[in-house]
Amino acid sequence: MDKERQIRLEAKYSNAASNTKNERTTKTLNVMNRRGNMGATGKPKNTLPTIKRLFKYLSKERALLFIALTCAVIHTVTTLLASYLLRPIMNKFIYFDPANPDLTERLEGLGLGLAFMALIYAISLITQWTQQRLMLTVSQRSLKHMRNDLFQKIQKLPVRFYDTHANGDIMSRFTNDVDTVGEMLNTTLIQIVSGAITIVGTIILMLVTNPILGGITIIMTPLLTLISKMIIKYGQSSYKAQQRNLGMLNGFFEETISGQKVVKVFHHEDVATDEFRFLNKRLCEAQIKAQFTSGIMGPLTHQLCNLTYAVSACVGALLVVFKGFDIGGLTVSLNFTRSFNRPINEISMQMNTIFSALAGAERVFEVLDEEPEQSSEDEIIPDKLTGHVVLENVNFGYVPEVTVLHDISLFAKPGQKIAFVGSTGAGKTTVTNLLSRFYDTISGSITIDGIPIEKMDRSFLRSNIAMVLQDTHLFTGTVRENIRYGRLDATDEEVIAAAKIASAHSFIMHLPQGYDTVLESDGANLSQGQRQLLNIARAAISHAPILILDEATSSVDTRTERHIEEGMDALMENRTTFVIAHRLSTVRKSNAIMVLEKGRIVERGTHEELLELNGRYADLYNEIAELN
Repeated sequence: MDKERQIRLEAKYSNAASNTKNERTTKTLNVMNRRGNMGATGKPKNTLPTIKRLFKYLSKERALLFIALTCAVIHTVTTLLASYLLRPIMNKFIYFDPANPDLTERLEGLGLGLAFMALIYAISLITQWTQQRLMLTVSQRSLKHMRNDLFQKIQKLPVRFYDTHANGDIMSRFTNDVDTVGEMLNTTLIQIVSGAITIVGTIILMLVTNPILGGITIIMTPLLTLISKMIIKYGQSSYKAQQRNLGMLNGFFEETISGQKVVKVFHHEDVATDEFRFLNKRLCEAQIKAQFTSGIMGPLTHQLCNLTYAVSACVGALLVVFKGFDIGGLTVSLNFTRSFNRPINEISMQMNTIFSALAGAERVFEVLDEEPEQSSEDEIIPDKLTGHVVLENVNFGYVPEVTVLHDISLFAKPGQKIAFVGSTGAGKTTVTNLLSRFYDTISGSITIDGIPIEKMDRSFLRSNIAMVLQDTHLFTGTVRENIRYGRLDATDEEVIAAAKIASAHSFIMHLPQGYDTVLESDGANLSQGQRQLLNIARAAISHAPILILDEATSSVDTRTERHIEEGMDALMENRTTFVIAHRLSTVRKSNAIMVLEKGRIVERGTHEELLELNGRYADLYNEIAELN
């Protein structure tokens, strides 16, 4: 990779990483490209609020969580109790006591003591297995709730959100980020709880056994805590960077795979490879930094624990020699020192999981905190819409500072066909986006049957609009199911009738299983034209009174287009139809043609009227005629 390209990539992805939510909303749609805002960070959240929100999900399974935590307490207490039993067993039955020289009695006592210890350890084992099993259930159910909330939120977010976020980054939040949270909830959470109980219980028993040895261990604790706090603070930013770079890499990978034909046609394999290597290198460096930050905590705290153990052993030996401290007490104290340090060490070893999970949770909550499509209490749901559409003095910009539609006014009655023509970027698709309320106007009004669409329930509004886009999209399932997506209660006969209107019936019957043929990813086993015909059939089966065709026939040949137009005449009967087309032949029969340039309607009229006007439409028509 040359130095100049390296600099461009650095600038590109540095800007992508630094864009905040507010900064993104100040850009026009033209710069809201799908890759420019990967790994959106938004306003960083504090750790404590993130943990609180995670516990809200855990609280939905509070009964199982309570039982799991109770089992964790029993497990920890029984483990500590079994360790403390070593003191009387060693002092009375193992260490030679001149006052009790009877070997048989000592062996019997030792056997009973060991049997009692075995019983306690059995209880500890059962409760440990139970709490792990219950905690696994709690964590997975919590993740289920989180995924449900995330998916439901995705359905409610405006189109603007998808225009400013890469698909791969959104998918990464669903998969990688949620999985890291699940990994923490599965094991790390219960380890932290058990570790905290172990630490408290151990301190109490250590002070009871020998205050001096207990004090040594306790004095070393602030040092361990201080080191852990320093590493945690540094590690959080490292893991946020790791998750952000992971989202960028996933977004680029998804985009490159979906656009592989374009990559090959323009011979950009080397360019794509360079960009992937750049992102992969950044992710690698971020992961090394994050993993090292968390990984160093374990060895560091382990060595401090060993130092504490060594100091306690030396002081304990002196107490045995000079103060008559019993051997059993020394053994138990050293065992407790190790037990006290072990949970600290284990928790520190889990810091990488905790960092990653909190960073992932923040990214999930960023989506959950996005503003959904707004609705008002006074929204109405009319009994029926006929499709009388009026736009009056509509102005719109994807951001307030940049207006892309200026003073758009038009009307359409049921059964009429209104066409939009103009050069690329003139605002044709934007008008239909406003009609569907994917975006709201800055000023002016849009009414259907005299009702302002902003006062109409969005779901009801969109259920009365059928749309065929230039970009086709089919879902995994049969051909029949994909056509029926336009109206789920449609009968098989209606599905076939819709396919015939769209001129799709013939090729469907030649598929291996006809209407029951299962489509591969996005209809990959069909041609582009066949996929578009199924999308048209999906719109045809809808009872929506308003029909939007956005370059609907751009992916089919001229002969098929004629067949579709014949079927469209029946489809458009008594419907209000808006057509966006670059092929002017498809709009000749329109009741009115709107010619847009730079967001303004510069001409309007029928095909014949506009040709007589000899203006912009005539220029477009003549240009196409010369090309043909």
